[in-house]
Amino acid sequence: MTTFALLLGPPLLAALLAAVVRPYRPVVGWVGAGLSLVSLGAAVALWRGVLAGAVPTSGPHEFLRADALSTLLAFCVSVVGSLAAWLGPGMGGEDDYDGAQARRFRIFGSLFTFTMMFAVTSNNVGFMWIAIEATTITSALLIPLHVTKASVEASWKYILIGSIGVALAFAGTVLAYFDFVSVAGRQAEALNWTVLMTWAPRLHAPVTQLAFVFILIGYGTKAGLAPMHTWLPDAHSEAPAPLSAMMSGVLLAVALYAVIRWEAVVNAAVGTEFTDGLFIVLGVLSIAIAAFSLVVQRNYKRLLAYSSIEHTGLMCVGLALGPLGTFAAMLHLLNHTLAKSMMFFLAGRVLHRYRTTEIGGVSGLLRTMPWTGGLFATGVLAVVGLPPFGLFLALLAVAFVSIIGHLNRMLYGAPAAGTAVGEGSGWPLLPLGLCMGALVVLGLTLPAPLRTLLDRIVEIAGR
Repeated sequence: MTTFALLLGPPLLAALLAAVVRPYRPVVGWVGAGLSLVSLGAAVALWRGVLAGAVPTSGPHEFLRADALSTLLAFCVSVVGSLAAWLGPGMGGEDDYDGAQARRFRIFGSLFTFTMMFAVTSNNVGFMWIAIEATTITSALLIPLHVTKASVEASWKYILIGSIGVALAFAGTVLAYFDFVSVAGRQAEALNWTVLMTWAPRLHAPVTQLAFVFILIGYGTKAGLAPMHTWLPDAHSEAPAPLSAMMSGVLLAVALYAVIRWEAVVNAAVGTEFTDGLFIVLGVLSIAIAAFSLVVQRNYKRLLAYSSIEHTGLMCVGLALGPLGTFAAMLHLLNHTLAKSMMFFLAGRVLHRYRTTEIGGVSGLLRTMPWTGGLFATGVLAVVGLPPFGLFLALLAVAFVSIIGHLNRMLYGAPAAGTAVGEGSGWPLLPLGLCMGALVVLGLTLPAPLRTLLDRIVEIAGR
């Protein structure tokens, strides 16, 4: 119970503090940032416990549960949530947000972190669904932190499409539940993962398959899979940088987590061929649409958003390629969390200096902000430098050439007249540099604790 309280409690306390302190004061942001480290420490503690062979649970009927898959996602959410808490508005530094905007970010940004953390640690599919629906509400309220016509439209588009997707996931969940009841009868723990997995081999194959189609389309909408991805570029490009980092870095991963959980049930019920086929179709479609969309982008935040669609597609393809593919997909998920969240934070620094999200309006970045430009360039290389999956070489080549071409236009040339030279506040680069360091380490070696965790996730996914 203590570990789960330390994991889930801090973001709630941070949100409560921001809600009650009026007018807003920077100390609220600093306290919230400190609390985020408590959640990060709890996620690390869960990881250590899982490696020791434990599966921590808490509450009646094992209401909260953290196996290897939950632990990986909880760690990812806590890392990006902590980055957002430390680098987000309201810390008293130079930013473009007033006290009311900083207060709103601190309230709903913390609640956004909590809903994602709760979604990946709930043992109950119903409460997981509620938590993922809540992620839509808490994040949509922050997209128009700067109220403009474009940001408000992006928020409503996200709410509409995201809610439709989650409604489809609910339909699939209800369908699977009634199939379970027809086989096992009514049970208090009927919606627990552990119970569903126990009874999965006895479920009716046609009903289970239909339920998974609803679930995959529903949660796939939140994950940014094509063709349900249309909300994502608008929302990510209009949101403040810390929210974009959270949405791209971990929200998509949390939605994919829900899909993987249900994949395990379906694989136990009907075998892997059915889910593999669906993953390959949606994965390749996502890669294709994202790759060709990258060619025509003129906005660097939208560029990063379409890159996220491509990477979600790659992870889906990995999930369809057996145990080794699932292992690679989960490693890819961790790397994408670190890389894409870092990239959106850096994009926020570029926007603050150049006052535009247009690629054509940014030149001489290495001369103007050498550390930011250097990290941005290496981050792009981390995002596009993926080993090709043979069949998808052409699509990945299109994405690679497009992104590198846009990057070169931003890095070199003379800065626009009147653009200040120098980094300004340099300390936010430290945690982003640590993210880059972690990416380099993961590119050169695979630490034993991570390898063990990923091996156990492969078993959980029914591979």
